[in-house]
Amino acid sequence: MIIETNTHSKCLIKWAEKHKEAVVLSADLGSSCEIKEFLQVYPDRYFSMGIAEQNMVSWAAGLCREGYRPYLHTFGVFLYRRVLDQLEMSVTYPNLPVTFVGFLPGIMTPGGVSHQSTNDVAVLRNIPNMTIFDMGDATEIESILQVAHDVNGPVFIRMLRKDVPRLFPADKPLIFNKARTLSSGTDITIISSSICTEEAMRAVGVLKQKGLSIQHMHVSTLKPFTDPSIPRAIAKSKYGVITMENHVTIGGLGSAVADVIAEKGLGKKLIKIGIQDTYCHGASKMYLLKKYGLDAMTLIAAVEKLTGQKLGIKERDLAEIRFEDYTAV
Repeated sequence: MIIETNTHSKCLIKWAEKHKEAVVLSADLGSSCEIKEFLQVYPDRYFSMGIAEQNMVSWAAGLCREGYRPYLHTFGVFLYRRVLDQLEMSVTYPNLPVTFVGFLPGIMTPGGVSHQSTNDVAVLRNIPNMTIFDMGDATEIESILQVAHDVNGPVFIRMLRKDVPRLFPADKPLIFNKARTLSSGTDITIISSSICTEEAMRAVGVLKQKGLSIQHMHVSTLKPFTDPSIPRAIAKSKYGVITMENHVTIGGLGSAVADVIAEKGLGKKLIKIGIQDTYCHGASKMYLLKKYGLDAMTLIAAVEKLTGQKLGIKERDLAEIRFEDYTAV
């Protein structure tokens, strides 16, 4: 098991060394969003905007028009909900290359509703010109700056921070609009994103031991959502499809998969695992995953529902947890 620490911080500093046009904007959360080291290395390219996120987005649009590539950093909830008008009118309408780096996606904070971005994907998928990425591990964090740069337009990144596991090989970077196939099979297709991928990985091995053939795919690009490997995987699934996301089940990954099933006429059953149309309490990651049904055992129950089988799998049968917790806001 490999755990990487402050991966985004290290990558951003290396990126800025090669890309002189890169500038960082902070909404008074430099330490919490892994950019305090950037300030030390490139103080002239770091702009502390205070707790004034709308103004920060407007500044970013102006910097873009002067040839800079701004990277905005704060908690994800403040980068879409609080700034929506400036985001649309100043950035996405003129299609400017602003990168929104949003930390604490979904339920990954004890800070509660005010700090949880649980419906950001649903909101941002509806905005023209916006590209959305959801990080799953350290390898993807190491990949994302180049991928986002190549988009050359507005990008929103659901970023992980601090201690992050390496789930995928270091030499297999994130590829734009292409899912990772983690397991191949024909009984059930599991499509997961963000921290839910590790929970799915914890369950898949046990499901295989029970004789099920599992296709497990990890998705990092949530918009666009046109990877042809996804409908191919869905089409061959005997029992149906399960999606797992660190987000409400309305408008996110599950809804994107539902669109694919309907538009392609695939006729497969779909179970969406995620937050069920509610606001969430603040607590530890694992407590919240279990409370709101985003964990591996919820996936086991969904598989039992699709197949009509009782599998007799207990928590102790699952693989270990590698991405244990966030303990501070």
